[in-house]
Amino acid sequence: MKVIFKLMVVMICMASVVQAQDRPQVFEGAEIIPITGEPISNGVLVVQNGTITAVGAAGSVSIPRNAERFDMTGKVIMPGIVDTHSHIGEGDGGDRSAALHPDVRILDTIDPRSSTFIKALSGGVTSVNIMPGSGLLMSGQTVYVKPKPANTIEEMLIIVDEETGIYGGLKMANGTNPLRADGSPGTRAKSAALVRNMYIEAQEYKAKLEEGADDPEKMPDRNLQMETLVEVLEGKRIVHNHTHRHDDILTAIRLADEFGYRLVLQHVSEGWKVADEIAASGYPASIITLDSPGGKLEAINLVNKTGGVLEEAGALFAFHSDDPIVDSRFLRRSAIMAVKEGMSRDMALRALTINGAMMMDIDDRVGSLDPGKDADFVILSGDPFSVYTHVEQTWIEGEKVWDREDPEDRKYATGGYEIYRAAANHHVHMEGH
Repeated sequence: MKVIFKLMVVMICMASVVQAQDRPQVFEGAEIIPITGEPISNGVLVVQNGTITAVGAAGSVSIPRNAERFDMTGKVIMPGIVDTHSHIGEGDGGDRSAALHPDVRILDTIDPRSSTFIKALSGGVTSVNIMPGSGLLMSGQTVYVKPKPANTIEEMLIIVDEETGIYGGLKMANGTNPLRADGSPGTRAKSAALVRNMYIEAQEYKAKLEEGADDPEKMPDRNLQMETLVEVLEGKRIVHNHTHRHDDILTAIRLADEFGYRLVLQHVSEGWKVADEIAASGYPASIITLDSPGGKLEAINLVNKTGGVLEEAGALFAFHSDDPIVDSRFLRRSAIMAVKEGMSRDMALRALTINGAMMMDIDDRVGSLDPGKDADFVILSGDPFSVYTHVEQTWIEGEKVWDREDPEDRKYATGGYEIYRAAANHHVHMEGH
């Protein structure tokens, strides 16, 4: 009897846990900005099992009887911010042993316990494209993650293709950064030639793979560099190309056109000079805004009007932080500065959310508050474009992962850079994260 009683207790406890996980969550009274539709002044957002099940105006949405209800009166709810170019997580990439490292995976170097992820959450960032650096023509494979608490990087991955398991793109760069010694090119022309030669090699490898599918004796030896580039050629992996000057932007477009791969133009500091050409190419641009322009000479013409010019030209674009260039906590401010320089509010919001999701092939899951999508959203204290507005809470897949009211979380929104220093990260996590 005692055994039966214990089993009954265990079953009841398990049922309670499942019921708690299944219990709907209802956020009501806030202004809801779904991105794919008009803002809802007195909105209702319903979440269950980490997924959005309903969104609409009060009175038009059925509220489940057993729901956990949150009064959000006076707040603003918008989708989590998508950062299309960041360096949080303390990862690295290829080295100077060669100019091209398509086989290198930043996945293998990221610290999932890094406090830089909490920094991103404090800024409302819920999806990130983490990149290797730009000192090489190809510095390695990027990784798409959600910066949620995790013990392993695998728990954070956003899988783009379930069949192939692809979870990121390929970082490429042109312009001044890759012009180095020790095997790297010394001119822009040589840079393009090296890239072109490697893609030709990849085309030949792809042809051998196709022959080997019918005749195993013709199957080539496995080549990790070529495997990555074949994924690029097949459109399964997107190239994220660091580029600044207008002529470098056009070279990046020219190479993508030549080999037929998918491309996101990263930075485009002089994109305003060739906005029509970018729009005509069909390739999207991931842009950065700065309140203190400066730095490298090739970015001297970076201006915050670029987004507005790209919008007028009809190009698809999104904002990125390039953290630590722009602190992840302040990525929303990029939209504020762009609107100040002529961009529409609606486009600025899209450039923080759904546009970036499209550039990472994850817009079926994130980027807008639509039924069926992941419940990744941010609760703001007010207008997204006000400098007085704070991120109050950040939610990922129906779980509150950051709360300004929690003193341990709050310090990541208000503290200085010292709390993100790599040497202190593990100590910080040991004490609370």
